[in-house]
Amino acid sequence: MELVVIGGSDAGISAALRARELDSSVTVTVVVADAYPNFSICGIPYYISGEVAHWRNLAHRTYADLEATGMNLRLDTLVTAIDVAGQRILVRNREGVVSSLGYDELVVGTGAVPVRPPIDGLGDLGPDDGVHLLHTMGDTFALEQSLTSRQPRTALIVGGGYVGLEMAEGLTTRGIEVVQVEMLPEVLPTVDRELGAVVHAELARRGVTVHTDTTVTRIRRGDNEKNTLHVDGLTADMQPIMWDVELVLVVVGVRPDTDLLLSAGAAAGPRGAVVVDDTMATGLPHVWAAGDCVVTHHRLLGVTYLPLGTTAHKQGRVAGENALGGAAKFAGSLGTQVVKVFDVVAARTGLREREAHGAGFEPVTTEAAPDDHKAYYPGARPIAIRVTGDKRTGLLLGAQLVGPRGAEVAKRVDTYATALFHRMTVDDLSKLDLSYTPPLGSPWDAVQIAAQSWVRDHQLPAYRAAFRSVEVS
Repeated sequence: MELVVIGGSDAGISAALRARELDSSVTVTVVVADAYPNFSICGIPYYISGEVAHWRNLAHRTYADLEATGMNLRLDTLVTAIDVAGQRILVRNREGVVSSLGYDELVVGTGAVPVRPPIDGLGDLGPDDGVHLLHTMGDTFALEQSLTSRQPRTALIVGGGYVGLEMAEGLTTRGIEVVQVEMLPEVLPTVDRELGAVVHAELARRGVTVHTDTTVTRIRRGDNEKNTLHVDGLTADMQPIMWDVELVLVVVGVRPDTDLLLSAGAAAGPRGAVVVDDTMATGLPHVWAAGDCVVTHHRLLGVTYLPLGTTAHKQGRVAGENALGGAAKFAGSLGTQVVKVFDVVAARTGLREREAHGAGFEPVTTEAAPDDHKAYYPGARPIAIRVTGDKRTGLLLGAQLVGPRGAEVAKRVDTYATALFHRMTVDDLSKLDLSYTPPLGSPWDAVQIAAQSWVRDHQLPAYRAAFRSVEVS
């Protein structure tokens, strides 16, 4: 059997590894557009900051590691078309030679590409001018080259999402003065505005100048100084604003890379991502797809688009198994995410109120600020936790947490994610047998204290009324 995988990132490599794990007789060929298979794109900000000493350390597995599994790697090879009827792909190698490669089963993991916002001048400027997008290892090397050759003292980041925030920290760590511009009312718009404000305050405390409710409208070269870039913006009340900086980084999100699949006849869904079912089948015979190029099956929202590395790994594993004739199913995402910004950690899982309303729930939210461990043990610090549940059923719908680094925010959001996966009520969280020792937690963990606050606010009056009716009867 010949299994061909397009894409050497999370989904593609996971599919290839799963196939080789299940059947070592299968010939697995992975076609990669660049020379960097299985590299951690999520780790790029930490290479830029210097915390990861060498770019090769970003490889989940080395080229030799991947070959040792029995897969064949064709690097610097671009797939130009999928011939579904002929069960082959057309490829072009680094020398420009075009050829075809046959397959019995095909897994497509082309991922996503950076969004280019409608900024005047962005299309005319590039790395040589100090203007960068950041998504691939090639983008990383171009940025590193700019940092080395231009030695910028100032930088402007367009975007206040996960990567933008991590890069604000990374560039600040290098001694660069950073301006961050976000068009929405607050940075980190994946959490509620009040929690995003905590991250905003941490950025400001570390010297990052943050402009929210502000849109970048134009980037142009400086008139006299070679390294200067003029950046124009517009505030929400239509007031012009301008910055002179030496480096611009545009990181405003990604869109699915779907040209190959759509040209082959696959269907498009939310955000233009390719439609797949929970087995990762595309509807095209013998063609599977996974990762940031396909829709996401969300356990609370249904079909949506939510590109995450954790999701891509899981989807790729399912696609690799089913390409061999398996019956695996992707269990669905909850959108669980976490980000570190200097000494603050923010995380979320499930739905916020607005999202839950759109999904037909009757959501209500309570915020609590329990300490990360017992107050009598030195160093206890509060975690801001927002719990959202369904008022009718008590079902847990989501949680958001912001707290100091070291307060186990990432692991605590995982507790909520596990409860969501198993469709627990908010009240059920109090029944969980969680670990406790005074330096690390409390007899009621912070996640349970926040859940109990929700129950008191939204269910206790009904409980009391029920008990009173029993007493009267």
